[in-house]
Amino acid sequence: MPVVPYRRQDAVAYALQWALSYNPAYYNFSNLGGDCTNFISQCVFAGAGVMNFTPNTGWYFLSLNNRAPAWTGVEEFYRFMTTNRGAGPFAEAVPLYKVEPGDVFQLNFNRPRFGHSLLVCEIIGGSFSSPAEFNPSRVLISTHTDNARLRPLSSYYWHDIRLVHFLGVRRW
Repeated sequence: MPVVPYRRQDAVAYALQWALSYNPAYYNFSNLGGDCTNFISQCVFAGAGVMNFTPNTGWYFLSLNNRAPAWTGVEEFYRFMTTNRGAGPFAEAVPLYKVEPGDVFQLNFNRPRFGHSLLVCEIIGGSFSSPAEFNPSRVLISTHTDNARLRPLSSYYWHDIRLVHFLGVRRW
C-alpha cells in the first residue's frame, strides 16, 4: 500500500474556510453532543483524500447513519489515527512542541476522557525546537462547537492535552 504525504496546507485551508460555518455535504452534529471531531475529520480528509471503510473500526462518513465512530468521536478518532495500519491517514502521539499546522490537539476537560478536538492552523513565529520553547499562545487553532477560527490555544483551559501528529496517508 503506497504512502503519500498528508497535505497539511489543504487541511488548514479547509479549516479556515469552514470554521465559522458548516459544509452542507456533512451533517452538523452540534445538537448531538458537538461537532468538533466531525469538523476535524473533514479537515483531515481534505488533507488526506482517503477514508478507511473498515466496519466499526474505520474512519469514514457517508451520511448521518453511515459513518464510523472515529469520524465523530474524540477518543475513537485518536485510537484510529494512532493505530491505523490500513488505508487513510495515520499519526502518532508526540510531545506538544513537535506540533505542525494540520495536526490535531485534543483537550480533556473532565477526567478520564478527552472531549474536544482542534486543528492547528498556524504557529506564530514558526515551529518550536524544544519542550521549553512550546508556547500555546503562539498556536492558532480552528474548531467547531464554540466555533473558532485562528483562536490561540492558550485561550482554552484543560486538565490534559495531547497532540495527534500526522505522518502520512496510505492509499489502496
